[in-house]
Amino acid sequence: MLLTKHIQTKFFELVAQAASELQMPAFVIGGYVRDILLDRKSKDIDIVALGSGIELAQVIASKLTEKKEVKFYGQFGTAMIRYKDIEIEFVGARKESYNTNSRKPIVENGTLIDDQNRRDFTINAMAISLQKENFGELIDPFDGVSDLENKIIRTPLCPDITYSDDPLRMMRAIRFATQLDFTIENKSFEAIKRNKERIKIVSMERITDELNKIIAAPKPSIGFKLLFDSGLLKIIFPQMTALQGVDVVNGKGHKDNFYHTLEVLDNLSIHSDDLWLRWAAILHDIAKPQTKRFEENHGWTFHSHEFRGAKMIPGIFKMLRLPLNDKMKFVQKMVLLHLRPIVLAQEEVTDSAVRRLLFDAGEDIDALMLLCDADITSKNEYKIQKYRENFQLVRRKLKEIEEKDNFRNWQPPINGEMIMQAFEIQQGHEVGIIKHAIREAILDGMIENNFEDAYQFMEKIGKKELQLTIKNEIQKPIEINHTPIPSKNT
Repeated sequence: MLLTKHIQTKFFELVAQAASELQMPAFVIGGYVRDILLDRKSKDIDIVALGSGIELAQVIASKLTEKKEVKFYGQFGTAMIRYKDIEIEFVGARKESYNTNSRKPIVENGTLIDDQNRRDFTINAMAISLQKENFGELIDPFDGVSDLENKIIRTPLCPDITYSDDPLRMMRAIRFATQLDFTIENKSFEAIKRNKERIKIVSMERITDELNKIIAAPKPSIGFKLLFDSGLLKIIFPQMTALQGVDVVNGKGHKDNFYHTLEVLDNLSIHSDDLWLRWAAILHDIAKPQTKRFEENHGWTFHSHEFRGAKMIPGIFKMLRLPLNDKMKFVQKMVLLHLRPIVLAQEEVTDSAVRRLLFDAGEDIDALMLLCDADITSKNEYKIQKYRENFQLVRRKLKEIEEKDNFRNWQPPINGEMIMQAFEIQQGHEVGIIKHAIREAILDGMIENNFEDAYQFMEKIGKKELQLTIKNEIQKPIEINHTPIPSKNT
């Protein structure tokens, strides 16, 4: 097969010219070739040379007149050129061997077929020649083209060796199957099951990088089901596997919260590609196993699972080496609030409740509503329709209150400094009580959200609070020192 038309660019012609001058055969290999055949855009190009990849990159860099960034990694025998918006990596062809305690290979110089043998999957082992005599020819020793056509993930060599040598490839197999909607060959998947414990030698950072790519896929549930069925998920993310299963008492069972979570994640992914909102979908019910109770009059309950779940998130993020910053706080916030709009949709929607929701969610209210919409997974069409209609009412109320009162990231019009000046008091308990009372009065609709009304309310409530404080101080019992007075004879 000839793929000449796909590489007839100035850059590839320059690589071919430099390789010819150095008498060093060079090939495009890996994901870029796969993506040509899948008609996908790719901004990463791998060039393998039968010689020094660094030397080839140096010659090419000297010939490029346009702006570029060049990096050389002598210890790895690789070089990288960032050209326009494309990142090109150069490496010499090599063969690899592994020991059982590390996924870092022992590397030796090799041939093109040696280099293709070491690749993870047949669809990533295809190469295109850049030699003048067969420029553009596809070199496909493992029939990767057929695997692309049949949507199959398969290893070039024995899958047990491939996965045992570099266990991260098990995560990559599942990631590619998820991204491309491919099937992992049965022999290969059985090998993943057998070698799952080997994942423990891989750093959590690398595992989570692959996990995030699975979560970012169009339908993430594909990957999570494969991770669960292979046994990998229980090793890398046991809190999530704990969601799986249904308990039945007196003929009453609850939903399987693992598969419910995957349904919520897929629902959300249709409308949002925000990675951290997707993480919130994954974690929104994470505390249900710990809060699950059976009550005779109510059946299965999961009281306060949103509060417990929010508290679990820092530990989970730390375990998975996810960022312990504003991203984590956003996920916590979504988990903590995820029931609030749903409860509103079940009850009469009051202005007060909507103001409080806007106040607590702030700028994240739209993300929260997306999550709550996705959380409606009932199989009862009537219930779903009722929820949808009520949610539309909640959305209309949110819009009305927001336009009228502007409660996103709202702060009361009276602050602590104003209270201290008005009553000539120092910072203390009383200031906090008065501030809280003003905020609650505005949220409940007792007073309008403006300075004048808030100031009048402050004067009224403040006088009462200060009078109560003075009264309590006066009524405090006087402590008498009962220490005996020493006599003169002592």
